[in-house]
Amino acid sequence: MSNKSDSIEVKTISPTEAKSILDSEPKSLLVDVRSHMEFLFIGHPVGAVHIPWIDEPDWDINPNFVREIRQLLLGGMTHDGHSKQVPVLLICRSGKRSKEAGDLLILEGFENVYNIDEGFEGELDADHHRSTSGGWRFAGLPWEQC
Repeated sequence: MSNKSDSIEVKTISPTEAKSILDSEPKSLLVDVRSHMEFLFIGHPVGAVHIPWIDEPDWDINPNFVREIRQLLLGGMTHDGHSKQVPVLLICRSGKRSKEAGDLLILEGFENVYNIDEGFEGELDADHHRSTSGGWRFAGLPWEQC
C-alpha cells in the first residue's frame, strides 16, 4: 500500500526564492535548524524560529523536532483555510541538515516543506571561508546576530 507522502518531496529552493515565499505567504514558517551556537553567534535570518535538528553537547538528532514544529503550527497556522499546509522553510549552514530535517517532516505527514539550498552561509570556498559564494547572507537577505 502506498503512503501519501510517497509522492511528496522536500522542495529545494534558493535563498532569494525563500525570501519571496516568506514575503508572499505571511503565515509561512522559517525554521533555522542549526545548533544554538550557530544561531546565536553566527547569525540567522530575521524572523527565523530556532529549532535545532542536531545540537550540542552530544550532536544527536533532536527527538522532539517534529513535535516542536507541530507546536509552532498550532493556533491557526497549520492550514491556510483551503486545507493546504502553510509553507515550512528550513535553513541550516549549507542546506544539508535542513534537507534531512525536511525529509523527516515529509515522512511525518507534512506536505509543504522547503529546503533552502546553500543555507545561511553556503559552501566553503577555496580558502575555506563561507558566505563568499552562496547562502542567505551572501544573497544580501536580512539577517541578525545576537
